[in-house]
Amino acid sequence: MSSSAPDTASRGFRHASVLLDGAVEALVHDTDGVYLDGTFGRGGHSRAILDRLSPAGRLIAIDRDPEAIAEAAAIDDTRFTIERAEFARLGEIAGQHGVHGQLAGILLDVGVSSPQLDDPERGFSFLRDGPLDMRMDPTQGESAAAFIARASEAELARVFKEYGEERYARRLAKAIVARRGEQPFLRTADLAEVVKTAHPAWEKHKHPATRVFQALRIHVNGELEQLDAALEAALEALAPGGHLVVISFHSLEDRRVKRFIRHHVRGDSHLPRGMPIADTELERRLEALGKAQRAGPEEVEENPRARSAVMRAARKRY
Repeated sequence: MSSSAPDTASRGFRHASVLLDGAVEALVHDTDGVYLDGTFGRGGHSRAILDRLSPAGRLIAIDRDPEAIAEAAAIDDTRFTIERAEFARLGEIAGQHGVHGQLAGILLDVGVSSPQLDDPERGFSFLRDGPLDMRMDPTQGESAAAFIARASEAELARVFKEYGEERYARRLAKAIVARRGEQPFLRTADLAEVVKTAHPAWEKHKHPATRVFQALRIHVNGELEQLDAALEAALEALAPGGHLVVISFHSLEDRRVKRFIRHHVRGDSHLPRGMPIADTELERRLEALGKAQRAGPEEVEENPRARSAVMRAARKRY
């Protein structure tokens, strides 16, 4: 699919930004500052950030999805700039804008957006038949169909287990390899049906292909590697006192965010307790801003996908 695909709004998709108010509240502490939204999506958070900023404030947004870039064109605001890139490159983007080490805040809303899930042409969902693609940037990298066509049974099983936490990874990989020998997988409904048939233990209220589709999406887009790189880049791109806000949607992402923040809050934990050492020597570069937040009942009722969202925020010490 090219970047000339129709606007998602014209296809009737809705997108509600998860934890909108809480994220923007945690992020914007200086209305004159320069902020970076590493995952523009459909612009809900970016628009809310701009509403908080003064005329002197600035917002740089990043997204690798061509449809997100097209959506951003609707924002007519001289304080706003959008760059097409992976969010792991946020440090590079900040440098190009002359604000590396000077950002007042960085927001990362990790994972796939509702419009991406809802559009069958993107191939993210097992609920709607479409091309088996799953790439956030359909012009770059290997599609899910291409990966399934070439991967060994062992590699498929590893991806399903590591990224989908699928208990029956080996069994499902074996079924997929057996079927692809007869006919390649090109459609989401086809793959979902094979996984559904091969899965021996369906979880209540969960489609048996859920974990396989999650795993393939994470693998195809390198999502966890992207997140690790983005977190490290964010720490360097922020100004002292700058805020980092991250919203994640499943435990694999949240564990990485939690571990990253905890490591930089505690510093070098191998040193004896009570030793008189400065924070800079301990590398305590972050201060947690409260506890993890989740969507409230009203937001979950309005947007069920918010149920799994977790937001963590931290302030850079130095």
